[in-house]
Amino acid sequence: MITLVHHHAERPSFYRVDVGYNLFGEYSVVREWGGNGRNGVHRIAWFSNLRDAAVAADRWNVRACAKGYELTDRVVAGEHAP
Repeated sequence: MITLVHHHAERPSFYRVDVGYNLFGEYSVVREWGGNGRNGVHRIAWFSNLRDAAVAADRWNVRACAKGYELTDRVVAGEHAP
C-alpha cells in the first residue's frame, strides 16, 4: 500500500493506492482519496495479471505526485494503526 498526502494549508488530503489479489484469480488496484480525518472515496479496477495492475497503480501514483501529493508513512483517514 502506498499512501500519499497533500499538505495544503486549508484542507490537507490523502491519496492511497493498494494492489491486491482476490479469490477469483484477478488482481485489483484500490484507490482511495479524501480529506484527512474523514472517510475517503474509493474506486476499484480489476486486472487479469499483476504486471498490468502494477503499471496502472504506478501511473495513478505519478499523477497524484504531479498534483502535489507526497509519500508518507503516517496513518490517515480510513487506515487503521497497526
